[in-house]
Amino acid sequence: MALLFAFNLSLMAQDKEPFWLGADISGTTELEAQGVQLRNSKGEIRESTALMKELGLNAIRLRVWVNPHDGFCNAQDVLDMAKRARYYGMAIMIDFHYSDWWADPGKQNIPMAWQYGSMWDMKQYVRNHTADVLSLLKKNNIEVKWVQVGNETTHGFLWPMGKAEASMQNYAELTQAGYEAVKSVYPHAKVIIHLDGGCDAARYDFIFDGLKQYGAKWDIIGMSVYPYWDIDAQLTKNYKETIKGFTNSIKRLYKKFGTPSMVVETGVEAKKPVEGKKIMTEIIKASKENCENHCEGVFYWAPEAEGAYPLGAFDNHQPTAIMDAFTEAATR
Repeated sequence: MALLFAFNLSLMAQDKEPFWLGADISGTTELEAQGVQLRNSKGEIRESTALMKELGLNAIRLRVWVNPHDGFCNAQDVLDMAKRARYYGMAIMIDFHYSDWWADPGKQNIPMAWQYGSMWDMKQYVRNHTADVLSLLKKNNIEVKWVQVGNETTHGFLWPMGKAEASMQNYAELTQAGYEAVKSVYPHAKVIIHLDGGCDAARYDFIFDGLKQYGAKWDIIGMSVYPYWDIDAQLTKNYKETIKGFTNSIKRLYKKFGTPSMVVETGVEAKKPVEGKKIMTEIIKASKENCENHCEGVFYWAPEAEGAYPLGAFDNHQPTAIMDAFTEAATR
């Protein structure tokens, strides 16, 4: 009997998923086209995906644009990057923007090819685009673990038709179209609905109450957790308030909706690597230990980005101390 109990415990341990430590490196091929070479801390040249694996990450997030003017982050480009993640045995998250370019709380522009569609048309566009991209990946033997139906849809997406404040029902129906398309290709992939400002309870209640009211489904609540932007938006006064806020949100949302959460975007100031590592370490630790096992992972957004973007984690194309927070977390 004792041997059987031990065997069952062993099986449970094998079935338990790791805590996911990831990064959005969607800009990989664009950087390569510019001639940028990344290096590890020893100065050795590394391809971006290989470097993330070396730093201890076990997952990669890739965005999809509908018809980007330069081809980067279209379906074929995403497939090329996903093949690299597959080679290194890393789990893959696909992030649909449903736009030809950036989609976020300040802009959710309808793709040019979809401009004159009715609501019925728009649902078909979402459904077909989602299924087409995922089918391409599946045909190439890419396993997709998570799919975001929209990026930072704090106010909905595909504006003005799918703006949540104008028509929550439209937003919910468009979301459900995406959800169904995901499940038609990858039945076991987890669908993520992603908002910004993880510390702000009101925006999560607004969107997820609305989605539930109109019958839309999701599997995971995705959060952006950026102390830098929270302080700038006067949501919090310091990084500790951001951490307390998003962890409280995760626990409360699980009790309310019964679904776990994930930090699908985070970042700290690249020019303050020592302080940044401390903050990042606390974000990861809080996600693992303070959320009652309802947070499934943490993804850094564009760690390799430098220049105008202030929240990367590289300097002179090498990882700073900020990325040590992930390396150290991977060994615990």
